[in-house]
Amino acid sequence: MTGRRRACRLAILVGVVLVGAVACSYPGADVPYVQTPHEVVAEMLRLAGVGRDDVVYDLGSGDGRLVIAAARDFGARGAGVEIDPKLVALSIENARRAGVGDRVTFREGDLFQTDLSPATVVTLYLSPELNLRLRPKFERELWAGARIVSHDYGMGDWAPERTVRMEVRGRVSYIHLWTVPPTPAIPSHLAR
Repeated sequence: MTGRRRACRLAILVGVVLVGAVACSYPGADVPYVQTPHEVVAEMLRLAGVGRDDVVYDLGSGDGRLVIAAARDFGARGAGVEIDPKLVALSIENARRAGVGDRVTFREGDLFQTDLSPATVVTLYLSPELNLRLRPKFERELWAGARIVSHDYGMGDWAPERTVRMEVRGRVSYIHLWTVPPTPAIPSHLAR
């Protein structure tokens, strides 16, 4: 085998390994784990206007990078919900190494069973279908004024109030922002 051919095979093998490391799936997961680039994480948090008074929930938190950045770079508190216990353990270790272990929590769980009411900001990088399935939960559990930020995927006919397009290492990402509106008052004659 020639040196060029060997190098080509090695490059393909390395590519397969890297793709597997970045986009892996866990049994029961509705979407594969794909890391959000750090630049996109920072823009998601900036777009949401995250600050010291915020509690950021990341649904499908992967290695914890978004929640950790919210605490480390923006002074917020945060919680990550992830179905893969290995990623939860990795997130806890990453938070400890970043010095924010006291400001963030990570737990293994189903994002549909997670109480979102403490959140002032919810972040996601899921799928269009999951975003749509989560929308009623957001409307039910989040307080008026809470912000929702999604990497790449929208929520059907709920138009985002703002979308940012960015390119990182040749890949285009879209970051969408919604703010939960106030619940309309129920007319007194209809209230029980």
